Amino acid sequence: MSRLWISGYRSYELNIFKDDDPKRKVIDSVLKSEFSQAIIDGTDWIISGGQLGIEQWSLVAANHLKKDYPGEFKTAMMLPFAEFGSNWNENNRGKLQKLTNQVDFSASVSQKPYHSPEQLRNYQEFMLTHTDQAILIYDLDNPGKSQYDFDKIKQFAQTHPYPYRLITFDDLQVAADEYQENLNNSSQSS
Repeated sequence: MSRLWISGYRSYELNIFKDDDPKRKVIDSVLKSEFSQAIIDGTDWIISGGQLGIEQWSLVAANHLKKDYPGEFKTAMMLPFAEFGSNWNENNRGKLQKLTNQVDFSASVSQKPYHSPEQLRNYQEFMLTHTDQAILIYDLDNPGKSQYDFDKIKQFAQTHPYPYRLITFDDLQVAADEYQENLNNSSQSS
């Protein structure tokens, strides 16, 4: 079994507030490409959290790939604590609930509502010990909340065989240029 942990920036850290934002389309394209390769390479679980942004978008993108790779992989949303997202606005709670219903597996690492940063550390430990590799959409030159996950992954990888990869803003810019070029080429051929 090969399990991939995917995480990264929150939507507000990327200034993406609408699902049809062009930046989101580029990120979706990158995620689908990364996941397609991971599935071809034998990944059978794509696992993420429920944070708004890369985590939720990852699971949406992975679920869309199920029609291209039927029966080859499953998706899981692991939440750090019970009642995760309960303080979000109605729209964002709805997105979380819809995604929870679409993944193959969903659970909370802690069965208690948030009460301590220890729950977040336990969540990171759980993700590291229940996955075999990680991809972070994260740029070290642009700090964000994912810095905590990156630091923990990097530390873990020093003593365990745990490959990880960062997709940086430079990588996203290259993907955006390719995405735009593909759009231009398809509109010229129409």
